[in-house]
Amino acid sequence: MSDDPVNPILAPERIGWSAGDDPAGLTREWMITNGLGGYASGTLIGVPSRRSHGLLVAALPAPLGRTLMLNHLVEERRLDDGSTRPLASSTVLQDVRFVNGRPRWRLAYGDVALEKSIVMPHRQNTTHVSYRLAAGSSPIALVLEPAFDIRPHQGPVAGVGRLKGVEQPQGVEIRSSDERFPPVRLAFRGVARPAFTRGPRTLDIAYEIERARGDDWQGQLQCIGSFEVRLGPGEELTLVVSTEGWEQIEALSPEEARTLDDQRRLKLIAAADPRLREGIGAELVLAADQFVITPRTRPQDEVRGAAEGDGARTIIAGYPWFTDWGRDTMISLEGLTLATGRHEAARDILLTFARHIRDGLIPNLFPEGENEGLYHTADATLWFFHAVDRYESQTGDVETRRLLLPRLLDIVARHIAGTRFGIGVDPADGLLREGAAGLQLTWMDAKVGDWVVTPRRGKPVEINALYYNALRLLEGWLREAEAQGVAAATDDINANAIARRADAVYAAFNQRFWYADGGYLFDVVDAEDGGNDASFRPNQILALSLPHPVLEPALWQPVLRQVIDRLATPFGLRSLAPGHPDYKPRYDGDIHARDAAYHQGTVWGWLVGPFVDAWLRVFPADQTGARLLITGLEQELREACIGTISEIYDAEPPFTPRGCYAQAWSVAEALRAIRLTALP
Repeated sequence: MSDDPVNPILAPERIGWSAGDDPAGLTREWMITNGLGGYASGTLIGVPSRRSHGLLVAALPAPLGRTLMLNHLVEERRLDDGSTRPLASSTVLQDVRFVNGRPRWRLAYGDVALEKSIVMPHRQNTTHVSYRLAAGSSPIALVLEPAFDIRPHQGPVAGVGRLKGVEQPQGVEIRSSDERFPPVRLAFRGVARPAFTRGPRTLDIAYEIERARGDDWQGQLQCIGSFEVRLGPGEELTLVVSTEGWEQIEALSPEEARTLDDQRRLKLIAAADPRLREGIGAELVLAADQFVITPRTRPQDEVRGAAEGDGARTIIAGYPWFTDWGRDTMISLEGLTLATGRHEAARDILLTFARHIRDGLIPNLFPEGENEGLYHTADATLWFFHAVDRYESQTGDVETRRLLLPRLLDIVARHIAGTRFGIGVDPADGLLREGAAGLQLTWMDAKVGDWVVTPRRGKPVEINALYYNALRLLEGWLREAEAQGVAAATDDINANAIARRADAVYAAFNQRFWYADGGYLFDVVDAEDGGNDASFRPNQILALSLPHPVLEPALWQPVLRQVIDRLATPFGLRSLAPGHPDYKPRYDGDIHARDAAYHQGTVWGWLVGPFVDAWLRVFPADQTGARLLITGLEQELREACIGTISEIYDAEPPFTPRGCYAQAWSVAEALRAIRLTALP
């Protein structure tokens, strides 16, 4: 709760499942994170259904990356006759509540009520799993058996390396035969230390979500023994699982860790835009926190940032699969950091990516466990200009942009001259083209083997909308610099020269992209197979949604109306209109089937942000109408992974959530849309 008695900040609370609900709802998921890229996640019932489910996925320095250190905890209660029963089942589980963004289970055995909760102390590779006997007059005997498959969190699951359990005064260390991995340390806090009984065994496990996806799904977990303790009324036991040193593990008691984490979360809500401090907004502020990290897996970034007097920050694009992606980060920056009042983090993110600019490009992504990025993207760098502008406009900090200006000038110069992957300006019309064989350079980037599903080589509509926006931003920044007597980088790049280029792009765009017969915008002009691609896609919405719209005003409403009629859903925009030969209504099946549908109809949550921007540009006084565009948010927060937003959805009802169960730009653009549509 806030110190302000007039406007207290209350911890948001959501029921993820309760007795009487469909037991199938227990396959929904939960997740908490540690601010380093590490996380803990699982199903509400506690049965792992993904190979990445685990109670501690630690963010370890390259070349390891995120690593599963504790996969599963077999939880049982011992009955008076000596037999055991699973701790949780649909018959004893009363509810799963998400209080302040963390899950809490309540189970009832007659008159005895047991509560279980999980905390990950911020910026530690540590998880606390706590059990408290909340009600009843009788004690309960708990048997906890940790189960391991220490490996990369998306690594093969079929084999189990040899493990060794070493008892220490502070607890037990689990050491892998693969010496690359650090030991995982287990300690108990609260009641008397549980009795440890050695009993090595191997558990066979089926990861059902991976089976449905056609991925590696039959795995094994190795147990080294079990811990048993008797828990009396009002008593609490906490299992601490960590890759940190014993001194750091012992620095916080479980109660302190929980209290400090609660305080940190409430401060996040208090720092956010006032329109986001309660209800769904507050929940999404906490969801946003899951993606903003200090990249422990890339120690070089931490060292460089510290040497420059700044922090190293980045944004995880989505859990459980993605690392940090340039495009996703720049699109997400406003919603995840600026709307939530985390201005210093926003600045650190911009500077972190600026250190990695190569040949006029920011990285497309940083692969897991690596220090250097991959650069095959035509739009991430253009989104970088947008992110710099949003940062400055909402913080008033002009010095960061002035610091970045030489890099921004170099980016434009290299785009004009031509840079990697065929990215460069066509001197014939001034538009930006891109394309390289075997590569996918726009956000529609599905690829299976050598098959690029939506290559979009040529001059994509959103790439040129972003390029025009970047030119107009740079023009303004250069006029300010020139007014202050700061020389431009070259004679060819000054405010007037950039203005002329922007004028040429505007004229060529409106002449070449308008598809008069259809009443909308071509998706790609000068496509690689000749002619123009008239596929009806959401990319055209960026031509009127960005701060500097490249589309002439007379065409705004016709484009928006068609997008509403053909692409809009309660959860975002379809990636391709129904009726197209390549349209896919569902995203499921094996990797080939999924990627064939990824951008061929599948709904993308992040597009709700540009959709709302476009609506308010055409109907600036109609916030009520704009709010109708985000009607699916309440439903989404109680589906899939509770309290956050998925990456994608099927293109047709019931719009089943798919892909990553927590996606940065989905959360970011939802936050931004809530703020934009909040009524006075």
